[in-house]
Amino acid sequence: MTRRPNNKQKTAAGPAQEKPEKPGFAARKVAADILGNVVHKKRPLDGELDAASGHSGFRALAGNDRALVRAIVGAALRHRGEIAEILERLLDRPIPEKTGRVLDILHVAIAQMLFLDIPDRAAVSLAVDHAGLDRRARPYKGLVNGVLRRLGREKDEVTEDLDPTLLNTPDWMRESWEESYGAEIARDIAAAHQAEAALDLTVKSDPEAWADRLGGAVVGAGSVRLLKKGAVDALDGFEDGSWWVQDVAAALPARLLGDVKGLKVADLCAAPGGKTAQLAAAGADVTAVDISKGRLRRLEENMARLGFSVTTSVSDLRKFEPQEPFDAVLLDAPCSATGTIRRHPDVPWIKKPYDIEKLTEIQQELLDRVINWVKPGGLIVYCTCSLEAAEGEAQAAAFLERQAGKVEPVAVEAAEVGGLEHLVTNTGYMRCLPCHKAARTDDFDGMDGFFAARFRRL
Repeated sequence: MTRRPNNKQKTAAGPAQEKPEKPGFAARKVAADILGNVVHKKRPLDGELDAASGHSGFRALAGNDRALVRAIVGAALRHRGEIAEILERLLDRPIPEKTGRVLDILHVAIAQMLFLDIPDRAAVSLAVDHAGLDRRARPYKGLVNGVLRRLGREKDEVTEDLDPTLLNTPDWMRESWEESYGAEIARDIAAAHQAEAALDLTVKSDPEAWADRLGGAVVGAGSVRLLKKGAVDALDGFEDGSWWVQDVAAALPARLLGDVKGLKVADLCAAPGGKTAQLAAAGADVTAVDISKGRLRRLEENMARLGFSVTTSVSDLRKFEPQEPFDAVLLDAPCSATGTIRRHPDVPWIKKPYDIEKLTEIQQELLDRVINWVKPGGLIVYCTCSLEAAEGEAQAAAFLERQAGKVEPVAVEAAEVGGLEHLVTNTGYMRCLPCHKAARTDDFDGMDGFFAARFRRL
């Protein structure tokens, strides 16, 4: 009995060949896989895109395909609400559950068709191929083809009245911002999230000179904002350790400790080390503490490149005890990270109100512990990269009430934050929003959302 040769057997004419993948197929498949992992399994996007420990398919791609995956997934997350609304308009009925990657495939394709400079025919063809190779998605291959081709024909009609600022923000998040800042500013925040964040650097010295050298501009309290993006490690000064990447808002809290030269300062929840580097550059004897061994290892690598010597400790702050009190403490507390949505477009889709509740409990516990780690008269700066008042203004006010007689507030002055008066609240806290100006001119918009409060131990 003879058997027909399969694609793994040789024939008289030579080895049978599998049909080769179309160029770009692997990148689209990985993009859909990662998108699904983020929105359905709540895996942080940074972890999926980690070059050393991230998604296996992503790690196997060439550099240009990795960049394409980042662009596709970023667009799909940043515009997720719009894409969902578009699909609702194009579909006669919702796609059933347990259909494999059908929805993820569609979101990836629509992100390319509407928000990236990729021809429709390529996005459609590769999406259909992907559906055909996914066992559970295969029965919907025709639907994928029909929906995407219809979108290609009816783009203007389907998208003309979409409201991105409303659709791309979960209701609970938008309502929280409206309560804290008012409806108009809440819309401005949501609008700011539609654009990618600028690339800001903190330099060791002479920001004006580095701005000229790198083709950027000085913003904030001495940060350098690059006007063009490129590979960070290829920029002048990277190898020499002359600067490090740090958003203009993230560079402000460490400045609130004032002159730290010769002081013993703790940077708590320190990784990846931007604030540690600032304190070391200012002459402080820095102890950097973080719960993550891997993240602290990266901090140590960053300090080595920058030429700074700091003490590091892998520890959960709820168990950590310093050998002696510090002169000052900077607590960049664990938070929801809603202030970093421009950089991390997965945040709206992996965070829930419950996360805020749990994080505020941790923040309260840490604040009440670190008060005992600073010498009398020493400063404590508490900060979070969150837009939620519960993690900022409300947390600071509650701390002052609980610790009445042990600490006092020390108001932030506009001069300490680059003269940006709009960043200082009526109660003397620092509050940065993504829609805020990053300089005293009107030329530079946008920064991470950040809150900082300063206290003195009595």
